[in-house]
Amino acid sequence: MNLNKAIVVGRLTRDPEKRTLPDSGQDVASFGMATNSYFKDKSGENQERTEFHNIVLFGNLADIASKYLSKGSLVLIEGRIQTRSWDDKEGNKRYRTEIVGERVQFGPRTEGEGNSPKQDSDQKKERDIPIINEGDEIDVEDIPF
Repeated sequence: MNLNKAIVVGRLTRDPEKRTLPDSGQDVASFGMATNSYFKDKSGENQERTEFHNIVLFGNLADIASKYLSKGSLVLIEGRIQTRSWDDKEGNKRYRTEIVGERVQFGPRTEGEGNSPKQDSDQKKERDIPIINEGDEIDVEDIPF
């Protein structure tokens, strides 16, 4: 059995770039995404590590992402990992590893954003999203439901 599944939750590092494929006419959107992980080092100090991912969406997902997502948006992407290769202008072999999104879930909306397409980031006020580190104890009284 084989499985190629990636699930990432993070923030966009740039606005989605939407274009149309010349062969099929299908929409494609690409953007960068950052994910953070938190851990304690050997000395017990809290540390943070950031990983950067290349995301590609096709069809309707590409259209929706280009309308509603912008740099800094929190989003969950579920898809598969794919590595492409090509020869650059100098004839060198180039590689790019991407997550091809098959499902997208928007994060919490910022205040005043509603269901409308993306707005100027200066107009947004972001809600606080708690960070829970691995090993932190969670008090059930703090769960809002």
